Amino acid sequence: MDLNFTAAETAFRAEVRTFLAAHLPEDIRDKVRQGLILASVDYQRWQRLLHARGWGGPAWPQAFGGCGWSAVQQYIFEEEAAMAGAPRTLPFGVKMVAPVIMAFGTPAQQQHFLPRILAAEDWWCQGYSEPGAGSDLASLKMQAIRHSDGDGEHYIVNGQKTWTTLGQYANWIFCLVRTDLQAKPQRGISFLLIDMQTPGITLRPIITMDGAHEVNEVWFDNVRVPAENLVGEENKGWTCAKFLLGHERANIAGIGIAKRELARLKRIASEEQRHGRPLLQDPLFALRVAQIEIDLMALEITNLRVLSAEAEQRAPGPEASLLKIRGTEIQQAITALLVQAAGPYALQLRREAMAAGFSGELAGPAHATALAAGYLNMRKLSIYGGSNEIQKNIIAQNYLGA
Repeated sequence: MDLNFTAAETAFRAEVRTFLAAHLPEDIRDKVRQGLILASVDYQRWQRLLHARGWGGPAWPQAFGGCGWSAVQQYIFEEEAAMAGAPRTLPFGVKMVAPVIMAFGTPAQQQHFLPRILAAEDWWCQGYSEPGAGSDLASLKMQAIRHSDGDGEHYIVNGQKTWTTLGQYANWIFCLVRTDLQAKPQRGISFLLIDMQTPGITLRPIITMDGAHEVNEVWFDNVRVPAENLVGEENKGWTCAKFLLGHERANIAGIGIAKRELARLKRIASEEQRHGRPLLQDPLFALRVAQIEIDLMALEITNLRVLSAEAEQRAPGPEASLLKIRGTEIQQAITALLVQAAGPYALQLRREAMAAGFSGELAGPAHATALAAGYLNMRKLSIYGGSNEIQKNIIAQNYLGA
């Protein structure tokens, strides 16, 4: 197994780096590097710039307007984009529902939705989790009953979804719904595409412990959904669900983001003074930083091994769960050290004040503005996409036969 990049892959890295230097807007880059809140228009503007370059769908086949890049090229692009300070590609459209539509959607669905996703004309959110149906997703209860009348076939949807990330900006939501109330939990589930402007949909914000409005609960009260918005076969949506979750977990490791934040940690720890010397020269703090860096290097090697297996057309096994566990743990550990580095100036909710346009003088260094909010927000990483406890069970079952 050769984990070195080829000459062509090295040349591709240089091409990506050159593009980012020339086209990544400075205001967006500065927000990302400081950990400040990005506006919805920031994400849309960056996606449209990528789309104009032909890079809007890094993992998409060329037949659907994508780049047709290899897994290694996708890895290189995401690493370089993160290190340059580019926003992460919001996964719900490009990386989650789009692959499902490509794999299971009708030609009409593909022709309508996929170009709009690439061009950031639609903003998607995810309707999976419900109260009592998170890690145990198959226990979901939101119902969709099929009807037929003079206006054609449609579903009437009733129920609730929760933890709907950035749903306040979305104009479409993809949902798992129960279409057969008598079937066993993983059967009788269907995959629906729902226009968020449909009458009967109510969105309520959930304010997280970092003070941000990032997630929501969404209520559906007799929402009428055209039957042509069903993806795949009725009552066989669990196949779509598992397919989508595989794409979600593959992107959670966030090695490029972890590298960027590690560099940020070192920069801040070099500026912060403790007892007359930079904090990074404190032996105990330096040891903690070094341990994270070693763990990150080991994770990157594991990720490259998975990419190598994909290049050899070998399906990844429980390694995806391992990447998810260690990737999220490392990102959380970095945010903890960032807060420790800033000390008392890392105050909760300062990021929210900056996002709201607070222009007064803030105590302490500018780099401390968003650190506590970032620390609190990153606690979610080990929960979503299948909690780390669930991922450990997957590893145990596959490797240990437990």
